[in-house]
This record gives sequence, structure tokens and C-alpha cells, in this order.
Amino acid sequence: EVDLEERLGELDLRSDLDVPDIPPPTDSTPEILKRALSGLSARWKNWWIRGILTLAMISVFFLIIYMGSFMLMLLVLSIQVKCYHEIITIGYRVYHSYDLPWFRSLSWYFLLCVNYFFYGETVADYFATFVQRREQLQFLIRYHRFISFALYLTGFCMFVLSLVKKHYRLQFYMFAWTHVTLLITVTQSHLVIQNLFEGMIWFLVPISSVICNDITAYIFGFFFGRTPLIKLSPKKTWEGFIGGFFSTVIFGFIFSYFLAQHQYFVCPVEYNSETNRFVTECEPSELFQMKKYSVPPLLQAVLGWETVNMYPFQMHSIALSTFASLIGPFGGFFASGFKRAFKIKDFADTIPGHGGIMDRFDCQYLMATFVHVYITSFIRGPNPSKLLKQLLILQPEQQLSVYKTLKSHLVEKGILQPSLRG
Repeated sequence: EVDLEERLGELDLRSDLDVPDIPPPTDSTPEILKRALSGLSARWKNWWIRGILTLAMISVFFLIIYMGSFMLMLLVLSIQVKCYHEIITIGYRVYHSYDLPWFRSLSWYFLLCVNYFFYGETVADYFATFVQRREQLQFLIRYHRFISFALYLTGFCMFVLSLVKKHYRLQFYMFAWTHVTLLITVTQSHLVIQNLFEGMIWFLVPISSVICNDITAYIFGFFFGRTPLIKLSPKKTWEGFIGGFFSTVIFGFIFSYFLAQHQYFVCPVEYNSETNRFVTECEPSELFQMKKYSVPPLLQAVLGWETVNMYPFQMHSIALSTFASLIGPFGGFFASGFKRAFKIKDFADTIPGHGGIMDRFDCQYLMATFVHVYITSFIRGPNPSKLLKQLLILQPEQQLSVYKTLKSHLVEKGILQPSLRG
């Protein structure tokens, strides 16, 4: 027992108090804003800086929406890389004194490997006809998972070879740090893109709901906040939380109504191999066709309506907005706990008044997972278009076998006459 206690005493176990301090981020506020707001108190100065930068970011976001689906995918990829960089940089700063070999190089290598795997899966699923025309891509897609595994295995072996005596425990900490960061950023951003392919509305409504909740909760908390909500984030208040909830549900319901009227937003995003462009043209599904609903008797007396016309998707928007405003903030609370553990205020100083990119998208990743699960559980059915693309890349004899099987099945069902010639 004595030997065991001595060995345990030699282990490099650290408490929260032993975590080294990270240098505070520099103030990146443009000089023109500093001079314009110099006469205000710190509270109101932060209000105006956050407000101006929020409007600027929303304007850029609308511009990218106008530029189309491909630019939105590039935006998601850019945000993913920047969020990954911010989290990995915190790890490097905390443990920089140890000069761990290959830590940052391997971190970026694993990011490339995981992105190669996920984007390769996306190409195989949504660009089948494009791949079919290029033999080089056919090889990469056919052996995609094996290549991805080989790439990851190379990084794994490099990590093992980089282990240094007396720093084993710390290196495994950082190995786990890298993989958890990959799980948080890359996996979730992949789900964001999957949601986008279901239709831009499944991308815009959830993201906009989180943004709306963030803004309205801040406004309600700023003006009416009195009751602290959670110790992890002292500035969050119950007034802001409740005000953000009702504002977000109303916003999501109205925003969905306007988006549901346009094919550009409701049609699945598909790649047209003939024009080499993404297209959003289709016959809108029942979710996006106006229907008449009976108003519950309790609300009839208040509204004075017996029936109301609305899109079925608006009902789903209530579920999305509710999650964005009640559960989504816990992503922010999680990030607050993470920052407190490492004695930092923000992940970075990329956006004046807001912090880093990760500070603005901590709730979005949790939202992306919920939307993907929601679509697969309650919305998505068999996709004839995707199935047809998969059939077209089969060998001729395989296609013929599928045709004969399908024909036999339709004859048995009485849909086709037995005498019909194929």
C-alpha cells in the first residue's frame, strides 16, 4: 500500500488552481468605434459595439444566402476551421511550456483526416452522377473509408512515436483534447451541411432561431434582467431567458411563413451534373403547402377565428424554436464552464464585443444535432431521387437485375399487367 501511495504521489495530477493563466485577449475594437463611443460608460459602449457588429454579421450572412448553397457550405467549413483553431489554441497556450512535439501538427492533420472522411461521404451521397463520369473519383469513392482509416491510422502511429518520457499523461490529455474538439466542431458542422441538403429552410430557421434567441435574451436581460439564471454565466438572467423564449418562438413561426412560400428555400439542394451547379427546383412537399387548421376552442374566444391557414412546417418551426431557446442556451452554458475552467473570458478576440467565433456558435452545434435527429425521426422518408442516383452508378447487369425484381414486385401487386413487356 505504501508503494502504491508513493507511485500515486508521483503522478502529475493537477487541480483547477494549477491551470496556468492564459494571457488576456487584446482589444480588437476598430479605432473609429473607440473614438465614436469614448464618452459612454463601459456598459453602453459594449452594447453599441455588440449591436453594430451583430448587424454587420447579419448583413454578411444574408449576402452569402443570396450567393447560394455552395457559398453557405464554404461558410460552414470556414467557421468549423476557425472554431477548431480557437479551441486547439487554448490547449496549446495552457500547456505551451512543455513544448510537446508534433502537438499542433498532429491536431491539424487529424482535422484534415476527419474532414476528408465526412466530405467524402457527402460527395458519395449527393454527387453520384458527377463521380460516375470521372474514373479517378470512382476509385477514391469506392475505397473512401479504407483510405480515411489509413490516413487516421498514420496520424495515430505518429502520435505514439511522439510520446516523450515524463510527459505521457499530458500528451494523452492533449490527444483526448484534439478528439473531443473534432467531435464538437467537425461532426456537428457535417450535420449542418446535411441539414442544408434537405432544404435551405432546415438550415436557415434553426440558425436564425438561435441568433434571435441570443439577441433577444441579451436585450431583455440588459434592460429588465434582475434575477440570475445560472452561476456558470453570471450575466444571464431569468428575464432574458424567458423573454428570449417567447420572442424566438414568435420569430420562428413568422420567419417560416415567409420562407415556406419560395422554392429556393424549401426544395432539397441537389447537384445538377449537366450544368455543374446546385439547383433548388422541385414540387414543394406537403410540408410547404398551405392547409386549413381548426383553432382550439380555448383560443377561438381570444383570436376570434375558427380556422387558420398556415404551412405545416410552421408547426415544426415551433419545435425548432423551442429547442433553440430552452435547450440551445445550455451549449452556451457548457462553453462558459469550459472558459471558467481555463480562466479565460472568451475563446478569442476575433469579433469585437463578441469574443471568438466559437463564442457565437457554441449553441449552433447543439442545434445542428437536434435538427438532424428531428429530420430523420419525424420528417424524412424514402428519397426516390437519391435512390435513382445510386441505381445509375450500378453495373448494367446489376441494373437489369433490379429492374426484373421491381417489375416482378409490381406485377404481384397488380400495378403492372403480367403481359407487359420490359
